Amino acid sequence: MPGTKIEFNCNKIARIKGLDELAALLFPGNRAQQKIFLAIFIEIKYSKGEFVPFLRPLCDRYDFSPRMLETVRSKMRRMGIIDHVSRFNKAHGFKEGWVFSSRFNHALKKLADLTQDFRDRKDVLQERKDRDLFNYI
Repeated sequence: MPGTKIEFNCNKIARIKGLDELAALLFPGNRAQQKIFLAIFIEIKYSKGEFVPFLRPLCDRYDFSPRMLETVRSKMRRMGIIDHVSRFNKAHGFKEGWVFSSRFNHALKKLADLTQDFRDRKDVLQERKDRDLFNYI
């Protein structure tokens, strides 16, 4: 049985050329969830203003269960790929629905920056702190 944990392998990421490969990276081992990810992503991408008021109609259009939709939708929201817009949001005309979020992109950039910052800090005090981490982990 293939694993279901996301593996951020730099070689896998470098080989990604299409949306289907991104789906396989984010939802490994579950083709049904990959298809639902694609359905949500494509519907938001090609909708007017990249705004979809309801995701539930996708169940009928693409033939999957509401439970599976909620599982994938919640994972996409936790990762920061999509976000729910409240009807009190002026930017979207006071309409409730789903849009792309920039949180996923920002989090990955922050992770890359943190890694670089940790590599760059090399003073004596930082070295002592870094070596002391072994006592706490």
